[in-house]
Amino acid sequence: MPLIAPSLLSANFLHLNRDCEMIDKSEADWFHLDVMDGRFVPNISFGPMIIGFIRKTTRKYCDVHLMIEEPEKYAEAFKEAGADGLTVHLEACKHLHRNLQQIKSLGMKAGVAINPHSPVCLLTDIINQIDTVCMMSVNPGFGGQQFIPETINKIKQLKALILSSGSPALIEIDGGVTLENAKSILDAGADVLVAGNTIFKSPDPSATISALKNTGR
Repeated sequence: MPLIAPSLLSANFLHLNRDCEMIDKSEADWFHLDVMDGRFVPNISFGPMIIGFIRKTTRKYCDVHLMIEEPEKYAEAFKEAGADGLTVHLEACKHLHRNLQQIKSLGMKAGVAINPHSPVCLLTDIINQIDTVCMMSVNPGFGGQQFIPETINKIKQLKALILSSGSPALIEIDGGVTLENAKSILDAGADVLVAGNTIFKSPDPSATISALKNTGR
């Protein structure tokens, strides 16, 4: 069964505690927390302080996705806020191996996100150091976008790389995941589904999480 990671970016921030409690009681596995700086992506979201509040609502895995420049400057702050895993963007890191070493030295799982234009082969020499590859299936920065169809082939390429290298990395798909395309994404080799609007705009978010969790059964 896939891991389901609701994206809090789509939650109602006037009722954040309510939405966090819903996720915590649901079949969701992870909290997916998108941090945007207005530099790496054309949007600003939230930072360690908000994540600290979210952390108090759950014992589930907090998956923090940094869509920011110079992530190494903030890694310790996100660890202190309660991040279990920290994902940095391939495109934002001049010294990616060093970034991953830093994250792991702080006791967090280390993730690498890749944008739609970045080929999978760029991960070849680092794949054994990665715990999670967050493959962007939309251009990062905004929720509610349509899934890019070419992502399916990229998932297959990444799965082949992981298997051939013996890497423990999970494949996480972020962007445009719906009840309609979830099965094809999982069939291609994905392990983790990030979903924002699909869950939070649903009339029954908890039931939608359950439906994603049981996709293909």
